[in-house]
Amino acid sequence: METQRIELSPNSGERRTNTGQLKPGTNLVNRYLIQEVIGVGGMGSVYRARDLHFPNVVKLVAVKEMINQAPDPLVRQTIVQNFEREANILATLSHPSIPRIYDYFTLDNRSYLVEEFINGRDLEVVLNQTEGFLPEEQVLDWAIQLCDVLSYLHNHKPDPIIFRDMKPSNVMVNQYNHIVLVDFGIAKPFQAGQKGTMIGTEGYSPPEQYRGEASIQADIYALGATLHHLLTRRDPRLEPPFSFGERPIRKINPSVSVEVETVINTALQYNVEDRFKTVDDFKQALISAGRKTGLLNRVSARATAAVMIPSEGIKPVWAFQCEDEVRGTPLVHKGFVYVGCYDNNLYALNASNGEFQWKYATEGGIVSRPAVADDNIFFGSADKRIYAISARSGKLSWIYYTDGPIRSSGRIADGHLFIGSDDHLLHAININSGRAAWKYDTGDEIRSTPFIVNDLVYFGTEGGELFCLDFRGQVKWRFKAKRAITSSPWVHENAVYVNSMDGFLYAVDAKSGWMLWRFRMEKASIVSPAIADNLVFTGSADGHVYAVDMRSAKEVWRFKTNHQVNSSPVLYKDALYIGSVDNHLYCLEYRTGRLRWKFETKGPITGTPTVFDDIVYVGSNDHFVYALLA
Repeated sequence: METQRIELSPNSGERRTNTGQLKPGTNLVNRYLIQEVIGVGGMGSVYRARDLHFPNVVKLVAVKEMINQAPDPLVRQTIVQNFEREANILATLSHPSIPRIYDYFTLDNRSYLVEEFINGRDLEVVLNQTEGFLPEEQVLDWAIQLCDVLSYLHNHKPDPIIFRDMKPSNVMVNQYNHIVLVDFGIAKPFQAGQKGTMIGTEGYSPPEQYRGEASIQADIYALGATLHHLLTRRDPRLEPPFSFGERPIRKINPSVSVEVETVINTALQYNVEDRFKTVDDFKQALISAGRKTGLLNRVSARATAAVMIPSEGIKPVWAFQCEDEVRGTPLVHKGFVYVGCYDNNLYALNASNGEFQWKYATEGGIVSRPAVADDNIFFGSADKRIYAISARSGKLSWIYYTDGPIRSSGRIADGHLFIGSDDHLLHAININSGRAAWKYDTGDEIRSTPFIVNDLVYFGTEGGELFCLDFRGQVKWRFKAKRAITSSPWVHENAVYVNSMDGFLYAVDAKSGWMLWRFRMEKASIVSPAIADNLVFTGSADGHVYAVDMRSAKEVWRFKTNHQVNSSPVLYKDALYIGSVDNHLYCLEYRTGRLRWKFETKGPITGTPTVFDDIVYVGSNDHFVYALLA
């Protein structure tokens, strides 16, 4: 089978579709490579693009396009002025809930604003994709965050900034459940007594905004209208203006508390003087209602749990097709992805677009995760050999022969590669000469990957033993489980954590080899654990991902997949990434185990993902290597 690469590369033909949108692969001003349309508005589209000024990393941006086709010259001028105002306003702002601006330019009758890319969904999409009412504590959490960002705008120096278009579609919620305000096209500095053209969105805008007046109370009203919409699912654009009093929140959604309804009603008062004086007053009223009802406690529990993005909402940045199953773990190094495959090849791909660079053919399948040092890539193969390959050219530096297939991955320390083989030996190989410094015979196959710390090497064997060796190959201690230890150990604060095929997660003293505790899973495990915040994360053939308290050995949470979990967890920021034999890659919030998103492939995912610069790289048994937004 020919290798096939699916990527977004420059097109040689027309740059636009028949709808006028930029085609994927269009290169704007020789810098921004358009990947896909992520939003469509009345004035143009919003695209996800890659900034080519950063060739060795995938820096994603949002490119907002404004098409100016107004026949009236004055109207065209007003449109351009509004677009320029948005660029100028954003350039002065610095807040985590406001996207950063990177660039602004005009081509022909189209203007472009390049902003920080927000990986998430707007609240209107959240509403449309959610069955039933949104939880009150979730809406309260968002409301408090929105008050914070509006307070920042209203207290901006030298002049307050009025957003003027608060509504669900202008509020993004990212994968960390953080709110981000988007579309500052009609925001403007506030000057008391100044009138202007009525601008905003019907249904969300207060009465005075229809008269061309906008103050900070206008944003308060619009936020109240947005919260009313989120809690009732009643779109105010489809109702008579200023009719919120005719459709009380609790009459539509009785689960909402009286306290929260009262606060929102105050924000929605017809007369400006009857609303909250400041958005900070609005925020304090929401917090008081949350404390009185106990909602704030539920907000804290939910604060780190993002709204799940379904599988169909996840699109890879790129996908590369190999000729057989990809069970190995990718390595990312200096802008390239190196990954082994059961088609006997080690592939080198461009990390930013998946473009094929080179491949090196062995005589056996490769599940070994590559290691790197001095711009050489080191890996083992089922052909019983260990290879050192130039990272740049793919040319062979040296070959080292063992007497068994290699399913262990190597670790490099002190100028040596430490790697196991089915020949029962742990090999310590000089990375410059490719010669053995020493070998240690365990009596059983070694498929575990060594963990190296404090000049000690920890690894398991198929005979169920966990070994600790020094850098001379001398045994410090050994620990015996009931069945094979294929799992790779993790050493943290003088304890070794490792799984066994006997169904236990073990904690063993790193100095003595004495067992500290063990945690029982429902089935065997070959998963290599990971650790963060005093939690040990692992998975099992029972289909669960587990978080275990490393001090008490008690289960903190578990997450159920639909098949065995043979992939190992990877932690990045506050997320855990892990694959399952059910064909999915899962992204979980690691403190709670809540699902953020999942991505479906067409085959089991048994290899471990790699995360680098906000991109997740993972292989699947469907023959593809995928790059996804973290």
